Amino acid sequence: MTGQRADARRNYARILAVAEAEVAAHGAEASLEQIARTAGVGSATVRRHFPNRRALLEAVFSNRIDALCARAADLVDADDPRTALLDWLGSLTTYATSARGMADALLQDATDDADHLNVCSARLGGAVDPLLHRAARAGAVAAEVTTADLISLVTGLALATEHHPDPAAEANRLLALTVRGISPHM
Repeated sequence: MTGQRADARRNYARILAVAEAEVAAHGAEASLEQIARTAGVGSATVRRHFPNRRALLEAVFSNRIDALCARAADLVDADDPRTALLDWLGSLTTYATSARGMADALLQDATDDADHLNVCSARLGGAVDPLLHRAARAGAVAAEVTTADLISLVTGLALATEHHPDPAAEANRLLALTVRGISPHM
């Protein structure tokens, strides 16, 4: 985006914000035309920034992955490693349940966008690894728990609660129940 005109940068940011809300509300099949209308731009403007649906979804998910990675970095030096890890897991759970389509995307493996999804998973893993290792060293998490296990767990919770009246609350309730099984201290 460097070198773009100011109005193009504003359009990009507005389209991305609207797309995030639309994906949260309608899943990965959110209408590109509705995104354009809500953002106050033409569909050609949306396609100029995002040539296809996959490009738009990648941008939406990457934006949130950045936020989750930043949250993990903020928590890495917290006084209580267990609380820090659980706080991050709660953030991931809340996001995964609000971003319909993200859980499905994290589960895909043999698709044409698998490389991008692997990068997102690797970025999440790299961000949470220090939190998990600190919690394991403190005895707050069983040593055999991996970052991939935690991401799979949250993905499963998001998928299992997708049609619940309050998916985030239900997924976080189930996460709390699960924590009793992965953490020796409650």
